[in-house]
Amino acid sequence: MTIPLSRTQLALFFILLCPVNIIGLWWAVGSPLVMDPNSICRKTKRLAGKQAELCQNQPEIVHEVAKGAKLGVRECQYQFRFRRWNCTSQNKYFGKILQQDIRETAFVYAITAAGVTHTVTQACSMGELLQCGCEATRSRAPPRPASSSTTTSGEGVKWEWGGCGDDVEFGYEKSKQFMDAKRKKGKSDIRTLIDLHNNEAGRLAVRNYMRTECKCHGLSGSCTLRTCWKKMPHFREVGDRLLERFNGASKVMGGNDGKTLVPVGQNIKPPSKQDLIYSAESPDFCSPNRKTGSLGTRGRMCNSTAMDVSGCDLLCCERGYRDETVVFEENCLCRFHWCCVVQCKKCSVRKELSLCH
Repeated sequence: MTIPLSRTQLALFFILLCPVNIIGLWWAVGSPLVMDPNSICRKTKRLAGKQAELCQNQPEIVHEVAKGAKLGVRECQYQFRFRRWNCTSQNKYFGKILQQDIRETAFVYAITAAGVTHTVTQACSMGELLQCGCEATRSRAPPRPASSSTTTSGEGVKWEWGGCGDDVEFGYEKSKQFMDAKRKKGKSDIRTLIDLHNNEAGRLAVRNYMRTECKCHGLSGSCTLRTCWKKMPHFREVGDRLLERFNGASKVMGGNDGKTLVPVGQNIKPPSKQDLIYSAESPDFCSPNRKTGSLGTRGRMCNSTAMDVSGCDLLCCERGYRDETVVFEENCLCRFHWCCVVQCKKCSVRKELSLCH
């Protein structure tokens, strides 16, 4: 697949402009610019410390990190598909978003850090990395039975950790190592604190919501032994949770000491580690604006009957919309033929679309 030149220029622009801000590179990877860990490491050669060490010694982990960034891109685009800014990363305007301290940037950092955590952890469980594997459970207390669980014997069921639990701590540490690259000191200190906070919020959206899965063992369907393990939440759940944090994000400013962040406004409680934070108001994203990174919403599909952010009134910024009928072909009447072919017919489908003026 041929990569548009403008996308490549955007990635290189960020690498040169913000060599210590690896988020720009990961989003270039997820666009996707490149999935080869060797190429990633060549582009991050200006980074030092643990990032450079991983690039040199553990390129397979870098590959999983890149996959995690791509996962974050896809989830961001899903969560924002009905909003004025729809998380597109395929144009020169996206770079302006990353340079701001707005809510949207907070979500980008969080979902990317979460994606890296999730993908690296999953690679461990799948046996795709030599540096890690299933979670060690010897030192963990035995699991408590769920209140809704029932057994044939009722009592005396033995519990133990087993199976292949997800080693989320390993994924968490690798995400922290790559995402929390050191910044230059000076005017960017407050911005750095905000970015690091949102990175951590993304990782915690994975680590703090591990679920317990169990399997019963016994004769004739009995449950004399219950083996349990920890699994990560599905990434869609992570995205949904971070979108809630986006909607309730806290505006902050630098404290008097220049090293802390305080909420803006009176009687507002400080944000928790899982909350997203920002320091500048977002543009309305109604009209194209290179300075703010807004593409505008002209030509976007909207829902003429919805009252939420996907509705034509909000999405089209009260400019109105037009209805169009489009005809396209899709597969239909598919049948499986032994063995092993699926044959489909082509059907013409008419669909009514509402498009913003």
